[in-house]
Amino acid sequence: MASISLTFPDGNSRQYEAGVTPAQVAQSIAPSLAKAAVSATFDGQHWDLQWPIDRDGALAIRTLKDAEGLELIRHDLAHVMARAVQRLWPDVKVTIGPVTETGWFYDFDRSEPFTPEDLGAIEAEMRRIIGAKDPVRTEVWDRARAIAHYEETNEPFKVELINRIPEGQPIRMYWHGDWQDLCRGPHLQNTGQLPGDAFRLMGVSGAYWFGDVNRPQLQRITGVAFRNRDDLKAHLTMLEEAAKRDHRKLGREMELFHMQEEAPGMVFWHPNGWTIYRALEDYMRRRQRRAGYKEIRTPQVLDRILWEKSGHWEAYRENMFIVEVDEEGAKEKRINALKPMNCPCHVQVYNQGLKSYRDLPLRLAEFGSCHRYESSGSMHGLMRVRGFVQDDAHIFCTEDQIEAECASFLGLLSSVYKDLGFETFDIKLSTRPEVRVGSDEVWDKAEAALAGAIEKAGYPYEIAPGDGAFYGPKLDFKLTDAIGREWQCGTFQADFNLPNRLDAEYVGEDGAKHRPVMLHRAILGSFERFLGILIENYAGRMPFWLAPRQVVVASIVSDADDYVREVTEALQAAGLRAEADMRNEKINYKVREHSVGKVPVILALGMKEVEAKTVSMRRLGEDGQKVMPLGEAIAQLAGEARAPDQRG
Repeated sequence: MASISLTFPDGNSRQYEAGVTPAQVAQSIAPSLAKAAVSATFDGQHWDLQWPIDRDGALAIRTLKDAEGLELIRHDLAHVMARAVQRLWPDVKVTIGPVTETGWFYDFDRSEPFTPEDLGAIEAEMRRIIGAKDPVRTEVWDRARAIAHYEETNEPFKVELINRIPEGQPIRMYWHGDWQDLCRGPHLQNTGQLPGDAFRLMGVSGAYWFGDVNRPQLQRITGVAFRNRDDLKAHLTMLEEAAKRDHRKLGREMELFHMQEEAPGMVFWHPNGWTIYRALEDYMRRRQRRAGYKEIRTPQVLDRILWEKSGHWEAYRENMFIVEVDEEGAKEKRINALKPMNCPCHVQVYNQGLKSYRDLPLRLAEFGSCHRYESSGSMHGLMRVRGFVQDDAHIFCTEDQIEAECASFLGLLSSVYKDLGFETFDIKLSTRPEVRVGSDEVWDKAEAALAGAIEKAGYPYEIAPGDGAFYGPKLDFKLTDAIGREWQCGTFQADFNLPNRLDAEYVGEDGAKHRPVMLHRAILGSFERFLGILIENYAGRMPFWLAPRQVVVASIVSDADDYVREVTEALQAAGLRAEADMRNEKINYKVREHSVGKVPVILALGMKEVEAKTVSMRRLGEDGQKVMPLGEAIAQLAGEARAPDQRG
């Protein structure tokens, strides 16, 4: 039999007979490694311990401590859950059960809805299966045999899945004990390798087969899983905290916004919410103006001709809102679209008038209103909407200016994030994909410019090979909020395609015409989504300068009403968002109510304060109160109310 060479992570190589499995390789290295092994990585591909290897390559044995180990825990639990469901309800049809970021889900076809009590029964059955330590084995079947098997066992969804597998790809069948499923693998070697106390079934929801509303509606059971009970407990605690911080719940309590069926995915901003929105927008406008951006405004509705020229009609048509208009005298309706992004419009502004190299870089910014058709199942409060505004900007520059513009952007972005409460962020540099426009020489220069700018600024970054846009490399920026969740917000993209498609030019030093590079950039991304992130990050307790109601002046007794009015007017004159509460309610009731509304400061005024011209200041989240002269209180609060960029 032919021999193959396997190279290990330490650089050493060994010879084996072709067809050797990773399990056999692990045993040849050390029995302890064979016992701990759960899978392998062969030439970068996750590999089952039972799969044979018939060629030279790089091999690494994986254990439960590795990221691949956690992936297997979640993947095997999906199968164990499906096995448990069919043990309890043999008539249920199974479909697919992929791994998610924190666990898995599996979709089932069942006539009766699953109940919370059913989930408890499924969990108990899963633990019995884990305790049995059933072996897991795999075989590769030919297509006809696999289809015949699932037709015989009356699993029509599996038949369809097999028909979707491209020719030439293996059809793998996995057995967990006596239960079988179609799966790409890999899997653990027995069910006993699963932690029986580190998973939880989270709930049931509806899901259409392959996301198609015209196909059967299935029941999706979702689970979470970790390596141990402590990690599971920490995750569940985080979910509890996230539920308390849910921006939709806080949006109601703080009277910020609402959404309704007549305008799906669109936001109705209430006075409190719009106050936060405008404060954030004004802050971003000042920061961009000082950074050399020129603000513009472009139309929301444009003829399809422009979208065809830009390439968006072909690539993005299904996500665009179409507007048909009967133009007077025209034979056909004019087809327009609400803009899903601002880029083509900014090129139109750039194209007005001849540009010279002396005009570059030209930075054009817009708080552009965009609309994208998102499926109803994907929308989620402010986080994913159909109508939104971007803090969008495009920089037109030469290739030699990319690095300097990237460095300038990094400085602006890091400063803005810090002002908004995010001290750190992660950067991903996505490089050229296989299908792209532009020469390798230009891509080399663009990728080197972005990497050079990050390195000179002293930021660590991760490379995502092949994840760049077809028109150029890009940087994506991730924020981590107060409870450890990651959010991708900012972006910086180099585009060599759109200026060419839309005929953007400038006259160079040589007198000839050249194409500018177009840098797409955003810091917040969508205002709506970023505000949702801010609300959840601060649990509704917004920084004082962003709080919609900064101060409530509350009377303790009605005899203090005149002083309440005087204090409120003085605060408003100092630029503070202040309001009076002179209702005939007890002060403790008022304090509780305004605390639920996340008002950061309450000034309680009784006759003592009236006589001494003082205020009793209560701050949200702090015990007790502080008595201070009115003038001192106003000066202190007015200072706190200034936005970060306006402070000395």
